[in-house]
Amino acid sequence: MDSLGDGNHTAVTEFILLGLTHDPVLRVFLFIIILCIYLVTVSGNLCTILLIRVSTQLHHPILSSLVHHPMYFFLSHLAFTDIIFSSSVTPNMLTNFLVEQNTISYHGCAFQLGTTAVFGAAECFLLAVMAYDRFMAICNPLLYSIKMSTQVCVQLIMVAYAGGLLNGCAFAICFYLLSFCGSNRINHFFCDFAPLIELSCSDVSVLTAVASISAGSLILFTVLVIVFSYLYILLTILKMRSTEGRHKAFSTCTSHLTAVTLYYGTVTFIYVLPKSMYSTDQNKVISVFYMVVIPMLNPLIYSLRNKDIKEALKRQLGRKIFS
Repeated sequence: MDSLGDGNHTAVTEFILLGLTHDPVLRVFLFIIILCIYLVTVSGNLCTILLIRVSTQLHHPILSSLVHHPMYFFLSHLAFTDIIFSSSVTPNMLTNFLVEQNTISYHGCAFQLGTTAVFGAAECFLLAVMAYDRFMAICNPLLYSIKMSTQVCVQLIMVAYAGGLLNGCAFAICFYLLSFCGSNRINHFFCDFAPLIELSCSDVSVLTAVASISAGSLILFTVLVIVFSYLYILLTILKMRSTEGRHKAFSTCTSHLTAVTLYYGTVTFIYVLPKSMYSTDQNKVISVFYMVVIPMLNPLIYSLRNKDIKEALKRQLGRKIFS
């Protein structure tokens, strides 16, 4: 391994990612499957962003024909976040399937860890913002256009990215404070914090606490926002006398609830449950699901379960066919 002398220790300058498996047949199979998933992820989320941008049907009905409806404005940023989140890991994972030994530089590892922390946290904040948006739309419909103005929407997006950036900085700083003087073989397909902690030869108690507080606090905060938003939404729906009104109100939340359940279910498994409850291989499988599969599922969830998205897509396709 490449290293630099540092007193009585050897400082690691690169890491070896062990990946998902060493079975050559399984590596080829996984390469094809994950490549297809990644192509669908990028194309699906890009299509979502472009559809929201060009379709006037998804613009705000009151403010301006040039202003996106808040729900779709947030959805476009969720799609952007999914592209970057998946792209921070998947290309490197695909490379791992093709080479005998996949290495990543010391600073490259820090960048990958920081990027996944930034956009993973940003996704949590965006899902919370979208829950708040549904709360305002269903519980305060008369004030919705005022409470969710363009300025407010932009501020909420800035908070989401700022929260992600703070989380990313916390993890990146913790990484640079770790000392590596032994093995440089990471038992994962990307630079995750847990396997890096296992490689460190320094006292990691404080750094582990800092990383846990950073990730735990943002998960707790965003979960509380989502839970309280949907509690008020549920109470409001139950008070509605019209069955049709109840169905319409609930149908606007199903896509978001599905996305929240999938994302937070896997994140909770990895970052909240004690490490003793699952093996490293189980951690890898769950990580693949929430970093590779979920970014692909989000555009499918919102397009298949959202009437406005489906109608806007049909209209745009119709224009292309008959133009």
